[in-house]
Amino acid sequence: MQLEAKKLSYRYGCYPWLFREVDFTLSPGEVVGLLGPSGSGKTTLCRILAGYVKPAEGRVLLGGKPITRKGYQPVQLVFQHPEKALNPRWRMRKVLKEAEVEDSILEALGIQSEWLSHFPGELSGGELQRFCVARALGKGTRFLIADEMTTMLDAITQAQIWNAVLNAQKQREMGIVVVSHEEKLVARLCDRVMRLSR
Repeated sequence: MQLEAKKLSYRYGCYPWLFREVDFTLSPGEVVGLLGPSGSGKTTLCRILAGYVKPAEGRVLLGGKPITRKGYQPVQLVFQHPEKALNPRWRMRKVLKEAEVEDSILEALGIQSEWLSHFPGELSGGELQRFCVARALGKGTRFLIADEMTTMLDAITQAQIWNAVLNAQKQREMGIVVVSHEEKLVARLCDRVMRLSR
């Protein structure tokens, strides 16, 4: 099963094209970096790949079929700002429930059992992002899209999260897209790099 983007183009309304005819293939077990300046469309492309946004032109295929967002999906997106990705009225235990997250993932991410009864507003940004990553690493995940996933976190938390993600990636042969402004991080983690320009 591959995640494929075919001739993706996008723009907001009548504004100039954000990007045109992007072709992209992500295979199981592959880690691909996505670089580009602010405003080049990285986040929009990530949302399209995960099925949250429809392209103006082109299509996204998962295993040769159009991607949908019904139920828990094999393509998961982790946003840069975790507070925007979580329902503030859900306790963290409920956040993880539908994803069927293994205890080994929680342990690898340093998630403490007492956090599970908390609401998002009771946790720090780093703690929330651990939960977002854990949810994205549920049993059914085959492709992970990490959009500036650890940019706002301290170095120790960044290292712990990436170690957990890469261990899961190797065990399951997951494909990963790494979006970052940090070229050194991308060079260290990725098999190849794709660039968007403005």
